[in-house]
Amino acid sequence: MTAHTVSPDAPAQPVPTQHADSTPGTTSARLLALLQDGQARHRLIEHAPEGRTDVVSALRGNALDQAAKCIVVRVKVTKKSSRYALAVVPGDRRVDLARLKELYGARHVSFADQATAERLSHCVSGSIVPFSFDPELELIVDPGLLEHQEIFFNAAELDLSLALHTEDYQRLAAPQVTPIAEPLTATAS
Repeated sequence: MTAHTVSPDAPAQPVPTQHADSTPGTTSARLLALLQDGQARHRLIEHAPEGRTDVVSALRGNALDQAAKCIVVRVKVTKKSSRYALAVVPGDRRVDLARLKELYGARHVSFADQATAERLSHCVSGSIVPFSFDPELELIVDPGLLEHQEIFFNAAELDLSLALHTEDYQRLAAPQVTPIAEPLTATAS
């Protein structure tokens, strides 16, 4: 595993390692350019290819609640009208679909099918970033993720992750922040 740190005080430099999907125009390249242009404090972390939040968090060495779990959801507003949201929650939680239904005043909320999620996020499943580069995809983040100084997520590639300063994430991504997470397992009452 290799880590590269970038701070706003450092002179702008190209990403030291070129990955298969880091060619100009890819989501990874677009994300890294956004971070560099926005002088975001971040670190690149190379690791074995992995998209499962718990496993990749162990590879990166971060706490699970610092991992940004990114899920594309379909919000059925009326019988004939749907919209999509990128729901981002801490890695130790899950998306609360009932809360999203209430938030949007929707008839139904469900996980988007894989093809739609990949089309709207411009990422393969398991590497979706907590940024929206598509006007059809609304970005909504649970505040629990933003409690840490850094957040961690795959950088639109299964073998490359980012550790990003939370303040810089909020500034550059400009997400809607509202509670949308629930515990992974329901507790008996």
